[in-house]
Amino acid sequence: MTDLEKQPLTIDKITFPSRLMLGTGKYKNLHEAKNSIEISQASIITVAIRRIQNAKTFGKSNLIDGLDWRKLWLLPNTAGCETVEEAIRIASLGREIAKKLGQTDNNFIKLEVIPDPKYLLPDPIGTLKAAEYLIKKNFTVLPYISPDPILAKQLEEIGCATVMPLGSPIGSGQGLQNISNLEIIINNAKIPVVIDAGIGTASEAGKAMELGASAVLLNTAVAKSLKPQHMAEAMKFSVISGRMAYLAGRMEKRLRAQPSSPPVEGLLEK
Repeated sequence: MTDLEKQPLTIDKITFPSRLMLGTGKYKNLHEAKNSIEISQASIITVAIRRIQNAKTFGKSNLIDGLDWRKLWLLPNTAGCETVEEAIRIASLGREIAKKLGQTDNNFIKLEVIPDPKYLLPDPIGTLKAAEYLIKKNFTVLPYISPDPILAKQLEEIGCATVMPLGSPIGSGQGLQNISNLEIIINNAKIPVVIDAGIGTASEAGKAMELGASAVLLNTAVAKSLKPQHMAEAMKFSVISGRMAYLAGRMEKRLRAQPSSPPVEGLLEK
């Protein structure tokens, strides 16, 4: 077994073989979405409960019927919720949907409280309040936050299963914009840190893993690429290689060059 296989992703005592999480929105069609998810070999798939709720037929527009939930883990999310109360209500619906899929022990919820419609930045106070309530109701809370080390630690201390700081705004494809704060969050955390939002291509997912992130969650980077299935596969390998590079340990940076091979005595004299 490799070091990668010896250290699988564990969230709330549940182990997952992949450290890549994928969203289900923004694809051209369900066929493309299903193929991309299968190729990625992601273990955790996040679905917006509000989108399911608004669908005329349960599951048809959200891949619920098209995916094998015996192999995948549903991560319901509260995307689109602007208030604490709304996020709590949608979280309860998410847990009900997970149980209907046969995941009776699935209490996971990706918590998003986003009152800002322009920049889609999460509300730190609302997120903290909603997380406190949901944890008391036995939810496994994975909160989506700005890269704020203090908030990340507060959420960990109240019992969140992970923290999910954004790399950059949702759907922006700007990559990792605040690496210093992300490193602080990762170094301070005793729970998994999942980089969520803003990743645009495979090298950025790899970079997030090289920093020491436990996983990455992305959607638009795959769904809006020219060839989503190809990008899904690229993301799969970049997450694996980034994790392996992190475990291997980066070489020390030096100001001066250093020869790869030592000089042979007497060679230069001749």
